Amino acid sequence: RLVKVGFEGLRKMTGTIFKNGGNVPPIKLNGSAKTTLSRVAMFLGEVRDGLTMINMQNAFLITSKNYSEKEAGVMFFVFGMSQFFFQTPAGYLMDYSDKKVTLLGLAAVLTTMLTIATAILAKDDGENFGLMVFFKLLQGAVTALIPPGLNSITQGIVGSEGMTDQVSKNEIMNHFGTAIIVLSGSLLAFGLYPNIGMLFIVSPIACIGMIYFLCQIRPEDIDHNVARGLVSSSSAKSDSNYKPPTLDSQQNINNKPSFIFGFGAKSTDSPDEYLNGSPKADTPLKVLRDPLLLTFILICFCFHLSNATVLPLVMQTLALDNGRSGILMSGSCIIVSQIIMVLSAKICGDYSGVYGRKKLFIIGLLTLPIRCFILTALVAMRGDDESNFLNVLILSTQLLDGVGAGIFGTMYVLVTSDISGGTGRFSLTLGLTTSAMSIGGTISGYLGQALAQDVGYREAFLILGFISLISVSVYLLCMPETLPSFEETEAKREIVMTSIAEGDEENVVENKIV
Repeated sequence: RLVKVGFEGLRKMTGTIFKNGGNVPPIKLNGSAKTTLSRVAMFLGEVRDGLTMINMQNAFLITSKNYSEKEAGVMFFVFGMSQFFFQTPAGYLMDYSDKKVTLLGLAAVLTTMLTIATAILAKDDGENFGLMVFFKLLQGAVTALIPPGLNSITQGIVGSEGMTDQVSKNEIMNHFGTAIIVLSGSLLAFGLYPNIGMLFIVSPIACIGMIYFLCQIRPEDIDHNVARGLVSSSSAKSDSNYKPPTLDSQQNINNKPSFIFGFGAKSTDSPDEYLNGSPKADTPLKVLRDPLLLTFILICFCFHLSNATVLPLVMQTLALDNGRSGILMSGSCIIVSQIIMVLSAKICGDYSGVYGRKKLFIIGLLTLPIRCFILTALVAMRGDDESNFLNVLILSTQLLDGVGAGIFGTMYVLVTSDISGGTGRFSLTLGLTTSAMSIGGTISGYLGQALAQDVGYREAFLILGFISLISVSVYLLCMPETLPSFEETEAKREIVMTSIAEGDEENVVENKIV
C-alpha cells in the first residue's frame, strides 16, 4: 500500500516533465537557481544509486533473500558494466542537448521504479536471479545520465568560475540528504526485520522531492555553452548578487557538439561558422588524446577498483551474524560516512581554490589504504568473537571513508572541469572519468565478494589496501596541479620570493600579489 501511494505521488509530481515536448513548466519560488540546485542534490544522492545500490540492496538481498556474496557480486558487476558502457554516451548526450533538466528528471524516475521493482519482485534463494540482473542492467544505463546531468546543469548556471563553491554545496547537501534517508530506511528495516523490503519506500519519497525542486529550474537559468565547457564564464555569477540570465541574453545552442568523431583541432558545422570566430567544441578523439585526462582516468579507475567494495564488505561483516541489530549497524556504516563527507565537501569548497586541487586529493586517496589495513587488523582480532566493542571499532573506520570518498566525490568533478575547460566537452569528459569509476567499481564489486567468499574478509581487505596504493602513487608522481589560478599565483609568488632574495625591491613592487 505504501509503495502504491509513493508511485501515485511520483506520477503526479513528474507528469509535467513529459508534456509539451519535454519542456518543464517552472514552479515559482523565492530564491535563486543555485539554492535550488543544492536542494535537488540533497534528494538526488539516494535516487542516483537506488538506496546507494550495492550497499543497502546487497544487505537486503543477502540477509532477507538468502543471496550468496557471489550472486550479489554478479549484480554489482552487471550494474557497473552497464554504467561503464552508457556513461560516455550519456555525457555526450548532455553536451548535445538543451533538455538537460528533462533528461535528469526522467533518469531519476526510471531508477526509482527499478529500485522498487527489485524490492517487490526479488525471490528467496535467487530463484529469479536473471530478472534481478536484468533490472540492474537497466538501472546502470539509466543512472549513467545523472552525474553528467547534475554537473552540466550546475556549470551552466554558475559558470566554471563558480564550480568550486557550488559543487561543494551540492556534495554537502547530497551527503546530508543521503544520511537522513538511509537513517529512515535503517530504522524501518530494524522494525520490520527480517522482511525488510519495505525500507525501499524511501526511494519514491526521495524522487518526489528531487523532481519538485528540479521543476523550479527555469530553462533560461542555464547557459548551455557554459554547461558544455565551451566558454568559461556564465551569466550566472557565484556571488550573493546572483541574477539568472534573461531570455534575451540567452541563445540556443548554435555550436552543438557535432557527430564528427575524427581527428582534428576543432569540430565545425560549416566553413562559415569556423570563420566567424565563434568557439567550436573539440572532437571526441582530440579529447581522448589528452595525456592529462588519460592519467586522471587511470587514477579514477584504480581508486574505485579498491574502494567500491569496501563498504559493502564492512556492512556484511556487521550484518551477517548479528540479525536485526546487524541491519541497523550496516545502515549506520553509510550514515557515519555520509556525515563526515559533509565536512569533507565543505573543506574542499573552502580550500581547494586556495591551496589547489592536488594536496587535498592526495589526502583523500591516502585514507583508503589506511582504512583497509586497519580493517584487516580488526577483522583478524575479531575472529569468532562477536564483541560489540570490536564491531564499534569496525564501524568507526567509516570515518576514514567519509574523508576519502567525500574529498574524491567533490574533487573529481572540479579536476574534470579544470581539464575540460575550453574544449566544449565537459559532460563528455565527465562521462569518461565517471566511466572509469564505474568499471573500477564493477570489477571491485565482484573481486571483493569473491575474495570474501573464497579466502575470507581479512585477506580481502588486505589485498584491496595494496591495490589502493596505485592511485596514490600515480596522482603524486604524474598529475600536476590543475587549478589555473593556483598555478598563476604560485608562479607570481616564486617571482616575488626570487626578487626578495636578490634585493630587487622594484621588481617586488611590480610583481606583488594583491
